[in-house]
Amino acid sequence: MAAVLQDRSALPAPAPIQQLHHYAYRARDAEETRHFYEDILGLPLYHIIQSDHVPSTGEYCPYTHFFFRLQDGSFIAFFDLGDDQACEPSPNTPRWVNHISFRVDSIQALQDMKARLEAHGVEVLGVTDHHIFHSIYFFDPNGIRLELTAQLADEFQMLQESMTAHARLREWTARKEQWRRDRAAGKSAAPLKPQQNDRPEFVKK
Repeated sequence: MAAVLQDRSALPAPAPIQQLHHYAYRARDAEETRHFYEDILGLPLYHIIQSDHVPSTGEYCPYTHFFFRLQDGSFIAFFDLGDDQACEPSPNTPRWVNHISFRVDSIQALQDMKARLEAHGVEVLGVTDHHIFHSIYFFDPNGIRLELTAQLADEFQMLQESMTAHARLREWTARKEQWRRDRAAGKSAAPLKPQQNDRPEFVKK
């Protein structure tokens, strides 16, 4: 474990993080994955790295690392380890939790992509109304849940939303600390519920 500095006053300010460079995931088969992302979703295959050793750790693990480019210059990337094995889902996490969301420009583009995916035999959930955006959901050949999103809220509305984000998270954190104390004392076993329901239309009457 790295040492933690006690005096952080002399540290440089955080460097501005401009955008996502890439998100990497394990692929069962490179060509199967290329077909899905390039031929169906329209993301061009842009770069490949191949090696027998991992540069960051030095360990022996032959791989093909391949990248698909988004319109903003960022990438989604994959590793084919040459063994026809897909990444196993997390055993303690519902399948809808971990996902990657890509933005499209309009509701019409979202509907067009839904039709395109379904024509290729991909099961699509939605269009789902999240109030500030609309989305569709589907899985890629590697079991990754993907979301396409059309933003509805403008920059001003999102700025207004940002004004309350820290206060809401602080309230959640305080309630979670109490929940932990209650659980340790044997008073509660149920998961903590949020203090506010932003989707009241789903509450059972």
